Amino acid sequence: MSLLIKNGEIVNVGHRNTADIYIENETITSIGPNLSAPAGTEVIDATGKLIFPGFIDPHVHIYLPFMATFAKDTHETASIASLVGGTTTYIEMCCPNRNDDALEGYQLWKSKAENKSACDYAFHMSVTKFVAETESQLREIVADGTASFKIFLSYKNFFGVDDGEMYQTLELAKKLGVIVTAHCENAELVDRLQKKLLGEGKTGPEWHEASRPESVEAEGTTRFAAFLNNTGATGYVVHLSCDEALAAALAAKSRGVQISVESVVPHLLLDKSYAERPGVEGMKHVMSPPLRARHNQSVLWNALENGGVDTIGTDHCPFDTAQKLLGKDSFASIPNGIAGIEDRVNLLYTHGVKAGRLTIDRFVDALSTRVAKLFGLYPRKGAVAVGSDGDLVVYDPNYRGVISAKTQHTNNDYNAFEGTKIEGRPLLVTVRGKVQVRDGQFVGERGRGKMLKREPAYF
Repeated sequence: MSLLIKNGEIVNVGHRNTADIYIENETITSIGPNLSAPAGTEVIDATGKLIFPGFIDPHVHIYLPFMATFAKDTHETASIASLVGGTTTYIEMCCPNRNDDALEGYQLWKSKAENKSACDYAFHMSVTKFVAETESQLREIVADGTASFKIFLSYKNFFGVDDGEMYQTLELAKKLGVIVTAHCENAELVDRLQKKLLGEGKTGPEWHEASRPESVEAEGTTRFAAFLNNTGATGYVVHLSCDEALAAALAAKSRGVQISVESVVPHLLLDKSYAERPGVEGMKHVMSPPLRARHNQSVLWNALENGGVDTIGTDHCPFDTAQKLLGKDSFASIPNGIAGIEDRVNLLYTHGVKAGRLTIDRFVDALSTRVAKLFGLYPRKGAVAVGSDGDLVVYDPNYRGVISAKTQHTNNDYNAFEGTKIEGRPLLVTVRGKVQVRDGQFVGERGRGKMLKREPAYF
Protein backbone atom coordinates (compact mmCIF):
# COMPACT_ATOMS: atom_id res chain seq x y z
CA MET A 1 0.00 0.00 0.00
CA SER A 2 1.18 3.55 -0.73
CA LEU A 3 1.37 6.18 2.01
CA LEU A 4 0.96 9.97 1.95
CA ILE A 5 1.99 12.03 4.98
CA LYS A 6 0.76 15.60 4.74
CA ASN A 7 1.67 18.95 6.27
CA GLY A 8 4.49 17.88 8.58
CA GLU A 9 7.66 19.88 9.14
CA ILE A 10 10.45 17.83 7.53
CA VAL A 11 13.75 18.07 9.38
CA ASN A 12 16.87 17.13 7.43
CA VAL A 13 20.40 18.20 8.30
CA GLY A 14 20.73 21.77 7.04
CA HIS A 15 17.15 22.11 5.82
CA ARG A 16 13.62 22.31 7.24
CA ASN A 17 10.43 22.69 5.27
CA THR A 18 6.73 21.92 5.53
CA ALA A 19 5.63 19.57 2.77
CA ASP A 20 3.88 16.32 1.92
CA ILE A 21 5.73 13.02 1.51
CA TYR A 22 4.53 10.25 -0.77
CA ILE A 23 5.91 6.71 -0.38
CA GLU A 24 5.36 3.89 -2.84
CA ASN A 25 7.04 0.48 -3.12
CA GLU A 26 8.95 1.13 0.12
CA THR A 27 10.62 4.27 -1.25
CA ILE A 28 10.00 8.01 -0.97
CA THR A 29 8.95 8.95 -4.49
CA SER A 30 7.76 12.54 -4.09
CA ILE A 31 8.09 15.46 -1.65
CA GLY A 32 6.24 18.72 -2.14
CA PRO A 33 3.21 20.85 -1.32
CA ASN A 34 -0.34 19.63 -1.86
CA LEU A 35 0.54 16.21 -3.25
CA SER A 36 -2.24 14.00 -4.48
CA ALA A 37 -2.24 10.21 -4.31
CA PRO A 38 -3.97 7.30 -6.02
CA ALA A 39 -7.11 5.76 -4.58
CA GLY A 40 -6.37 3.37 -1.75
CA THR A 41 -3.42 5.39 -0.43
CA GLU A 42 -3.32 5.78 3.34
CA VAL A 43 -3.26 9.49 4.15
CA ILE A 44 -1.90 10.79 7.46
CA ASP A 45 -2.17 14.40 8.57
CA ALA A 46 1.05 15.45 10.34
CA THR A 47 0.12 19.10 10.94
CA GLY A 48 2.04 20.46 13.91
CA LYS A 49 4.41 17.49 13.95
CA LEU A 50 8.09 17.12 13.08
CA ILE A 51 9.12 14.54 10.49
CA PHE A 52 12.58 13.06 10.98
CA PRO A 53 14.43 10.47 8.93
CA GLY A 54 14.30 7.13 10.72
CA PHE A 55 16.86 7.13 13.50
CA ILE A 56 19.78 4.67 13.46
CA ASP A 57 21.40 3.16 16.53
CA PRO A 58 25.01 2.33 15.60
CA HIS A 59 25.75 0.17 18.64
CA VAL A 60 23.46 -2.46 20.12
CA HIS A 61 23.79 -5.91 21.64
CA ILE A 62 20.76 -8.15 21.26
CA TYR A 63 21.92 -11.75 21.09
CA LEU A 64 24.90 -11.80 23.47
CA PRO A 65 26.34 -14.67 25.50
CA PHE A 66 28.37 -12.75 28.09
CA MET A 67 29.60 -13.09 31.67
CA ALA A 68 27.92 -16.45 32.36
CA THR A 69 24.53 -15.38 31.01
CA PHE A 70 22.70 -13.97 27.97
CA ALA A 71 21.37 -10.47 27.27
CA LYS A 72 17.62 -10.43 27.82
CA ASP A 73 16.27 -9.07 24.55
CA THR A 74 15.47 -11.01 21.40
CA HIS A 75 15.21 -9.42 17.99
CA GLU A 76 11.44 -9.50 18.40
CA THR A 77 11.47 -7.53 21.66
CA ALA A 78 14.40 -5.25 20.84
CA SER A 79 13.08 -4.25 17.42
CA ILE A 80 9.66 -3.36 18.79
CA ALA A 81 11.27 -1.30 21.57
CA SER A 82 13.50 0.30 18.97
CA LEU A 83 10.59 1.30 16.76
CA VAL A 84 8.46 2.64 19.60
CA GLY A 85 11.45 4.84 20.41
CA GLY A 86 11.84 6.06 16.81
CA THR A 87 14.84 3.96 15.79
CA THR A 88 14.12 2.26 12.47
CA THR A 89 17.55 0.68 11.92
CA TYR A 90 20.11 -0.69 14.34
CA ILE A 91 23.59 -2.11 13.90
CA GLU A 92 24.24 -5.10 16.15
CA MET A 93 27.63 -6.17 17.41
CA CYS A 94 28.22 -9.76 16.27
CA CYS A 95 30.42 -11.03 19.11
CA PRO A 96 31.76 -14.58 18.98
CA ASN A 97 34.44 -14.93 21.63
CA ARG A 98 38.04 -16.12 21.23
CA ASN A 99 37.04 -19.77 21.55
CA ASP A 100 34.42 -19.56 18.80
CA ASP A 101 34.77 -19.90 15.05
CA ALA A 102 34.22 -16.45 13.56
CA LEU A 103 32.28 -17.56 10.49
CA GLU A 104 30.05 -19.88 12.48
CA GLY A 105 29.45 -17.04 14.92
CA TYR A 106 28.48 -14.69 12.11
CA GLN A 107 25.96 -17.17 10.74
CA LEU A 108 24.56 -17.71 14.23
CA TRP A 109 24.04 -13.99 14.82
CA LYS A 110 22.37 -13.65 11.42
CA SER A 111 20.02 -16.53 12.18
CA LYS A 112 18.90 -14.89 15.42
CA ALA A 113 17.70 -11.80 13.52
CA GLU A 114 16.38 -13.24 10.25
CA ASN A 115 12.59 -13.00 9.93
CA LYS A 116 12.37 -11.84 13.54
CA SER A 117 13.27 -8.15 13.59
CA ALA A 118 10.48 -5.66 12.95
CA CYS A 119 12.98 -3.04 11.74
CA ASP A 120 15.97 -3.10 9.43
CA TYR A 121 19.36 -4.07 10.82
CA ALA A 122 23.02 -4.58 10.01
CA PHE A 123 26.07 -5.97 11.81
CA HIS A 124 29.53 -5.00 12.95
CA MET A 125 31.67 -8.17 12.84
CA SER A 126 33.80 -8.56 15.95
CA VAL A 127 37.36 -9.77 15.44
CA THR A 128 38.28 -11.44 18.71
CA LYS A 129 41.38 -13.27 17.50
CA PHE A 130 43.54 -13.33 14.38
CA VAL A 131 44.55 -16.86 13.38
CA ALA A 132 45.32 -18.68 10.13
CA GLU A 133 41.73 -18.70 8.82
CA THR A 134 40.70 -15.23 10.04
CA GLU A 135 41.55 -13.29 6.88
CA SER A 136 39.63 -15.59 4.54
CA GLN A 137 36.65 -15.65 6.91
CA LEU A 138 36.56 -11.87 7.19
CA ARG A 139 36.78 -11.50 3.43
CA GLU A 140 33.74 -13.77 3.13
CA ILE A 141 31.84 -11.78 5.75
CA VAL A 142 32.59 -8.48 4.01
CA ALA A 143 31.47 -9.97 0.70
CA ASP A 144 28.20 -10.86 2.42
CA GLY A 145 27.53 -7.15 3.06
CA THR A 146 28.96 -6.58 6.54
CA ALA A 147 31.39 -3.74 5.94
CA SER A 148 32.51 -2.88 9.47
CA PHE A 149 34.56 -4.68 12.10
CA LYS A 150 34.66 -4.42 15.90
CA ILE A 151 37.63 -4.97 18.17
CA PHE A 152 37.82 -5.01 21.96
CA LEU A 153 40.89 -3.67 23.73
CA SER A 154 39.37 -5.06 26.92
CA TYR A 155 37.86 -8.33 28.24
CA LYS A 156 41.18 -10.13 28.32
CA ASN A 157 41.09 -13.76 27.13
CA PHE A 158 37.44 -13.50 26.08
CA PHE A 159 36.70 -10.80 23.48
CA GLY A 160 39.97 -8.90 23.69
CA VAL A 161 42.67 -8.76 21.03
CA ASP A 162 46.33 -8.06 21.67
CA ASP A 163 48.29 -5.37 19.84
CA GLY A 164 49.51 -7.78 17.16
CA GLU A 165 45.98 -8.89 16.41
CA MET A 166 44.80 -5.28 16.34
CA TYR A 167 47.49 -4.45 13.80
CA GLN A 168 46.53 -7.39 11.59
CA THR A 169 42.86 -6.49 11.77
CA LEU A 170 43.46 -2.87 10.86
CA GLU A 171 45.87 -3.80 8.07
CA LEU A 172 43.25 -6.09 6.55
CA ALA A 173 40.50 -3.52 7.06
CA LYS A 174 42.53 -0.98 5.10
CA LYS A 175 42.90 -3.46 2.21
CA LEU A 176 39.18 -4.28 2.26
CA GLY A 177 37.94 -0.70 2.71
CA VAL A 178 36.27 -1.48 6.02
CA ILE A 179 35.82 0.81 9.02
CA VAL A 180 36.87 -0.63 12.39
CA THR A 181 34.99 0.19 15.58
CA ALA A 182 36.83 -0.23 18.86
CA HIS A 183 36.12 -0.57 22.55
CA CYS A 184 39.12 1.37 23.84
CA GLU A 185 40.52 0.39 27.21
CA ASN A 186 43.66 -1.42 28.34
CA ALA A 187 42.87 -5.06 29.06
CA GLU A 188 46.01 -5.68 31.11
CA LEU A 189 45.49 -2.67 33.34
CA VAL A 190 41.83 -3.54 33.91
CA ASP A 191 42.78 -7.12 34.81
CA ARG A 192 45.47 -6.00 37.26
CA LEU A 193 43.30 -3.32 38.88
CA GLN A 194 40.37 -5.70 39.29
CA LYS A 195 42.57 -8.26 41.03
CA LYS A 196 44.14 -5.59 43.25
CA LEU A 197 40.79 -4.18 44.40
CA LEU A 198 39.21 -7.59 44.96
CA GLY A 199 42.27 -8.67 46.90
CA GLU A 200 41.71 -5.69 49.19
CA GLY A 201 38.14 -6.83 49.83
CA LYS A 202 36.64 -4.11 47.64
CA THR A 203 33.92 -6.17 45.97
CA GLY A 204 30.88 -3.90 45.56
CA PRO A 205 29.69 -2.18 42.37
CA GLU A 206 31.12 1.12 43.59
CA TRP A 207 34.60 -0.25 42.78
CA HIS A 208 33.82 -1.05 39.15
CA GLU A 209 34.74 2.44 37.95
CA ALA A 210 37.97 2.41 39.93
CA SER A 211 38.99 -0.81 38.18
CA ARG A 212 38.80 0.82 34.74
CA PRO A 213 39.43 4.53 35.39
CA GLU A 214 39.49 7.33 32.85
CA SER A 215 43.24 6.98 32.29
CA VAL A 216 42.72 3.38 31.16
CA GLU A 217 40.17 4.47 28.54
CA ALA A 218 42.39 7.35 27.43
CA GLU A 219 45.33 4.98 26.98
CA GLY A 220 43.23 2.62 24.87
CA THR A 221 41.99 5.50 22.72
CA THR A 222 45.51 6.82 22.23
CA ARG A 223 46.80 3.36 21.30
CA PHE A 224 43.96 2.70 18.87
CA ALA A 225 44.63 6.05 17.20
CA ALA A 226 48.34 5.26 16.92
CA PHE A 227 47.58 1.95 15.21
CA LEU A 228 45.15 3.68 12.84
CA ASN A 229 47.83 6.23 12.01
CA ASN A 230 50.38 3.53 11.23
CA THR A 231 48.09 1.31 9.16
CA GLY A 232 46.11 4.00 7.34
CA ALA A 233 42.87 2.35 8.46
CA THR A 234 39.68 4.22 9.37
CA GLY A 235 38.44 3.88 12.94
CA TYR A 236 35.49 4.65 15.17
CA VAL A 237 35.70 4.76 18.96
CA VAL A 238 32.58 3.32 20.55
CA HIS A 239 30.96 4.53 23.80
CA LEU A 240 33.60 7.14 24.64
CA SER A 241 32.84 8.26 28.18
CA CYS A 242 35.21 10.93 29.45
CA ASP A 243 37.16 14.12 28.84
CA GLU A 244 40.57 12.44 28.87
CA ALA A 245 39.66 9.89 26.20
CA LEU A 246 37.92 12.54 24.11
CA ALA A 247 41.04 14.70 24.19
CA ALA A 248 43.08 11.75 22.90
CA ALA A 249 40.63 11.12 20.05
CA LEU A 250 40.40 14.78 19.05
CA ALA A 251 44.18 15.18 19.16
CA ALA A 252 44.48 12.24 16.77
CA LYS A 253 41.79 13.68 14.53
CA SER A 254 43.65 17.00 14.41
CA ARG A 255 46.75 15.13 13.19
CA GLY A 256 44.80 13.68 10.29
CA VAL A 257 44.03 10.27 11.76
CA GLN A 258 40.77 8.93 10.32
CA ILE A 259 38.91 8.48 13.58
CA SER A 260 35.31 9.17 14.58
CA VAL A 261 33.78 9.22 18.04
CA GLU A 262 30.59 7.74 19.45
CA SER A 263 29.22 8.43 22.89
CA VAL A 264 26.18 6.72 24.38
CA VAL A 265 23.14 8.00 26.23
CA PRO A 266 24.07 6.75 29.75
CA HIS A 267 27.31 8.72 29.74
CA LEU A 268 25.44 11.92 28.88
CA LEU A 269 22.80 11.65 31.60
CA LEU A 270 23.97 9.31 34.38
CA ASP A 271 27.07 9.65 36.54
CA LYS A 272 29.06 7.22 38.64
CA SER A 273 26.99 7.90 41.76
CA TYR A 274 24.30 5.66 40.25
CA ALA A 275 26.67 2.68 40.32
CA GLU A 276 27.74 3.60 43.86
CA ARG A 277 24.25 2.92 45.22
CA PRO A 278 24.24 -0.01 47.63
CA GLY A 279 23.54 -3.53 46.45
CA VAL A 280 21.65 -4.36 43.32
CA GLU A 281 20.66 -0.75 42.62
CA GLY A 282 24.32 0.00 42.01
CA MET A 283 24.77 -3.20 40.00
CA LYS A 284 21.97 -2.15 37.64
CA HIS A 285 24.12 0.76 36.51
CA VAL A 286 27.35 -1.15 35.85
CA MET A 287 28.55 -0.91 32.25
CA SER A 288 31.93 -0.56 30.56
CA PRO A 289 33.39 1.97 30.19
CA PRO A 290 31.80 2.84 33.53
CA LEU A 291 29.58 5.77 34.37
CA ARG A 292 31.96 8.62 35.12
CA ALA A 293 32.30 11.70 37.33
CA ARG A 294 29.62 14.25 36.47
CA HIS A 295 31.96 16.90 35.03
CA ASN A 296 32.47 14.70 31.97
CA GLN A 297 28.85 15.15 30.93
CA SER A 298 29.18 18.81 29.98
CA VAL A 299 32.35 18.01 28.04
CA LEU A 300 30.53 15.34 26.02
CA TRP A 301 27.48 17.53 25.42
CA ASN A 302 29.68 20.38 24.15
CA ALA A 303 31.61 18.03 21.90
CA LEU A 304 28.37 16.57 20.58
CA GLU A 305 27.07 20.00 19.64
CA ASN A 306 30.32 21.04 17.92
CA GLY A 307 30.76 17.70 16.13
CA GLY A 308 33.76 16.42 18.08
CA VAL A 309 31.50 13.59 19.16
CA ASP A 310 30.09 12.34 15.87
CA THR A 311 27.27 10.01 16.90
CA ILE A 312 25.18 8.90 19.85
CA GLY A 313 24.37 5.23 20.26
CA THR A 314 23.18 3.20 23.22
CA ASP A 315 25.40 0.13 23.72
CA HIS A 316 21.98 -1.38 24.45
CA CYS A 317 22.54 -4.53 26.52
CA PRO A 318 19.80 -5.44 29.00
CA PHE A 319 20.44 -7.74 31.95
CA ASP A 320 17.69 -8.17 34.53
CA THR A 321 17.93 -7.89 38.29
CA ALA A 322 18.62 -11.58 38.84
CA GLN A 323 21.43 -11.48 36.27
CA LYS A 324 23.00 -8.41 37.84
CA LEU A 325 23.03 -10.28 41.15
CA LEU A 326 25.48 -12.76 39.65
CA GLY A 327 27.99 -10.13 40.77
CA LYS A 328 26.84 -9.87 44.38
CA ASP A 329 30.21 -11.15 45.61
CA SER A 330 32.41 -9.43 43.04
CA PHE A 331 31.94 -6.35 40.87
CA ALA A 332 34.00 -8.15 38.20
CA SER A 333 31.16 -10.66 37.80
CA ILE A 334 28.34 -8.14 37.31
CA PRO A 335 27.09 -8.48 33.71
CA ASN A 336 27.99 -5.20 32.06
CA GLY A 337 25.22 -3.31 30.33
CA ILE A 338 22.44 -0.73 30.38
CA ALA A 339 19.43 -0.80 28.04
CA GLY A 340 18.64 2.30 25.98
CA ILE A 341 17.35 1.45 22.51
CA GLU A 342 13.80 2.55 23.36
CA ASP A 343 14.72 5.78 25.15
CA ARG A 344 17.67 7.26 23.21
CA VAL A 345 15.72 9.53 20.85
CA ASN A 346 13.35 10.92 23.48
CA LEU A 347 16.14 11.50 25.99
CA LEU A 348 18.29 13.33 23.45
CA TYR A 349 15.37 15.42 22.24
CA THR A 350 14.38 16.30 25.81
CA HIS A 351 17.82 16.88 27.35
CA GLY A 352 19.49 18.05 24.16
CA VAL A 353 17.17 19.93 21.82
CA LYS A 354 14.57 21.13 24.34
CA ALA A 355 17.22 21.98 26.94
CA GLY A 356 19.16 24.11 24.44
CA ARG A 357 22.26 21.91 24.51
CA LEU A 358 21.81 20.59 20.99
CA THR A 359 20.53 22.09 17.77
CA ILE A 360 17.93 20.08 15.95
CA ASP A 361 20.42 19.76 13.06
CA ARG A 362 23.00 18.01 15.23
CA PHE A 363 20.26 15.91 16.81
CA VAL A 364 19.28 14.52 13.41
CA ASP A 365 22.89 14.28 12.29
CA ALA A 366 24.19 12.44 15.35
CA LEU A 367 21.25 10.05 15.65
CA SER A 368 20.67 9.33 11.96
CA THR A 369 22.45 11.07 9.09
CA ARG A 370 26.08 10.84 10.18
CA VAL A 371 25.57 7.25 11.33
CA ALA A 372 24.23 6.41 7.87
CA LYS A 373 27.17 8.11 6.18
CA LEU A 374 29.83 6.49 8.37
CA PHE A 375 28.46 2.98 7.97
CA GLY A 376 27.53 2.86 4.30
CA LEU A 377 23.77 3.33 4.60
CA TYR A 378 23.38 6.84 3.16
CA PRO A 379 21.30 8.02 1.29
CA ARG A 380 19.15 4.89 1.52
CA LYS A 381 18.88 5.72 5.22
CA GLY A 382 19.49 8.93 7.14
CA ALA A 383 17.52 11.42 5.04
CA VAL A 384 13.99 12.36 4.11
CA ALA A 385 14.63 12.51 0.38
CA VAL A 386 13.27 11.23 -2.90
CA GLY A 387 14.85 7.83 -3.50
CA SER A 388 15.49 7.13 0.19
CA ASP A 389 13.76 4.33 2.04
CA GLY A 390 10.39 5.27 3.50
CA ASP A 391 11.69 5.23 7.09
CA LEU A 392 10.06 8.18 8.83
CA VAL A 393 9.43 9.32 12.38
CA VAL A 394 6.44 11.62 12.82
CA TYR A 395 7.34 13.23 16.12
CA ASP A 396 5.02 14.96 18.56
CA PRO A 397 7.05 17.69 20.31
CA ASN A 398 4.16 18.47 22.65
CA TYR A 399 3.96 15.03 24.25
CA ARG A 400 4.86 14.83 27.93
CA GLY A 401 5.60 11.58 29.71
CA VAL A 402 7.78 9.69 32.17
CA ILE A 403 10.09 6.76 31.47
CA SER A 404 9.13 3.64 33.38
CA ALA A 405 9.89 -0.06 33.31
CA LYS A 406 6.15 -0.62 33.66
CA THR A 407 5.50 0.73 30.17
CA GLN A 408 8.72 -0.14 28.33
CA HIS A 409 8.94 -2.71 25.52
CA THR A 410 12.54 -3.70 26.26
CA ASN A 411 12.60 -7.15 27.85
CA ASN A 412 13.87 -6.16 31.28
CA ASP A 413 12.47 -5.71 34.78
CA TYR A 414 13.95 -2.26 35.40
CA ASN A 415 14.94 0.87 33.51
CA ALA A 416 18.14 2.76 34.33
CA PHE A 417 16.35 6.03 33.50
CA GLU A 418 13.30 5.26 35.67
CA GLY A 419 11.26 8.37 36.46
CA THR A 420 12.94 10.62 33.90
CA LYS A 421 10.52 13.08 32.34
CA ILE A 422 10.47 13.36 28.56
CA GLU A 423 9.23 16.10 26.26
CA GLY A 424 8.26 14.66 22.89
CA ARG A 425 7.90 11.16 21.46
CA PRO A 426 7.35 9.39 18.13
CA LEU A 427 3.68 9.45 17.22
CA LEU A 428 4.00 7.40 14.04
CA VAL A 429 6.95 5.38 12.72
CA THR A 430 7.33 3.76 9.31
CA VAL A 431 9.73 1.13 8.02
CA ARG A 432 10.06 1.22 4.24
CA GLY A 433 6.64 2.84 3.94
CA LYS A 434 4.74 0.56 6.29
CA VAL A 435 3.34 2.02 9.53
CA GLN A 436 4.91 0.06 12.37
CA VAL A 437 4.09 2.39 15.27
CA ARG A 438 0.93 4.45 15.69
CA ASP A 439 0.09 6.66 18.68
CA GLY A 440 3.19 5.41 20.42
CA GLN A 441 2.23 1.73 20.16
CA PHE A 442 3.58 -1.04 17.95
CA VAL A 443 0.90 -1.98 15.42
CA GLY A 444 3.04 -3.34 12.63
CA GLU A 445 4.50 -6.45 11.09
CA ARG A 446 6.84 -8.58 13.15
CA GLY A 447 9.72 -9.85 11.05
CA ARG A 448 9.48 -7.03 8.51
CA GLY A 449 13.10 -6.04 9.01
CA LYS A 450 15.77 -6.83 6.44
CA MET A 451 19.51 -7.23 6.83
CA LEU A 452 21.10 -4.24 5.12
CA LYS A 453 23.99 -5.13 2.83
CA ARG A 454 26.74 -2.53 2.81
CA GLU A 455 29.64 -1.89 0.47
CA PRO A 456 33.19 -1.13 1.68
CA ALA A 457 34.00 2.56 1.28
CA TYR A 458 37.25 3.23 3.17
CA PHE A 459 40.00 2.37 0.71
